[in-house]
Amino acid sequence: MSYTVACLDVFAPSVCGVIEASAPAGFKLVFARTYERDEQLALARDADFLLVGTAPVNADMIGALSRCRLIQKWGMGLDRIDLEAARKSGIPVAFTYGDNAGPVAEHAVMLMLAVNRRLPYADRKLREGVWLKTEMRGICYQLAGKTVGLIGFGNIARMVAQFLKGFAAEVIYYDIRRADRVAEKSLNATYVSLDELLARSDIVSLHTPLNAATKDLVRAETIARMKDGAIIINTARGGVIHEPSLYEALVSGKLRGAGLDTFVGEPPSRDNPLLSLDQVVVTPHSGGGVFDNVETVARHAFSNMELRLAGDPLPAADLAVWPETLAVR
Repeated sequence: MSYTVACLDVFAPSVCGVIEASAPAGFKLVFARTYERDEQLALARDADFLLVGTAPVNADMIGALSRCRLIQKWGMGLDRIDLEAARKSGIPVAFTYGDNAGPVAEHAVMLMLAVNRRLPYADRKLREGVWLKTEMRGICYQLAGKTVGLIGFGNIARMVAQFLKGFAAEVIYYDIRRADRVAEKSLNATYVSLDELLARSDIVSLHTPLNAATKDLVRAETIARMKDGAIIINTARGGVIHEPSLYEALVSGKLRGAGLDTFVGEPPSRDNPLLSLDQVVVTPHSGGGVFDNVETVARHAFSNMELRLAGDPLPAADLAVWPETLAVR
């Protein structure tokens, strides 16, 4: 028996090779070459499984699926999948819980360091023949001794806290659910209110999903409550930040810098004003994109597909949608 997996994201050839090598026997993989809607629909329509990262899966696509047994997210964020449409169609949705936490946490810390040390600016100017040794001392900061506020305290944020222990930074956090005291003690992380976090943090790092409650969480009113000269790091979702408000805060000097891996529109337009600022470090939503983690995520995704075929329950931590009326197909 053969089962078709439609991989709707456009991967590098080397990544496709690792994913194919990780697939169980009897799984036929078809890879998207573009994000053009017609191609995406053609691949998805008759597939047994969808494997999606940033490719959108909207209600129209879900309605066109003829035999899909599972929509499997590569990574975590579900804001591009219409979960209600999947629920109504009786199609479960799962993610690969925790697999990308390490790479994204590393990326967040990297952005903190890069913004504090103005790394892209120094690199660019040196390549242009400008030696900025004197200037850099007046605009760069160390991470040691700073207060880092984590908004959201899931797997990624907890790994950030773990990494920051080696930098002698103070970690505070806010989440709608407080962590247990054992976790707080092991990570040297202190729970505070959101207002206190904003007021105290030298660095605010975002680790929340994008939903109705978090959209534009960082906006003019929020920024006004932040410490003067703070920086913002976003490895979550672009929509958590109101970009015009962030731009105004950066050009006014209210905020000293930002490290952004995600944007409201991706890729951002070339005239996005945030891209014009030297104190902003940007990356192309690549926090989880490391080659040596591809096999781990792929095997996790395929394991969920095999469980679905066997009629066995998926790990509870992986489940986003599991309709009550779901029948084993």
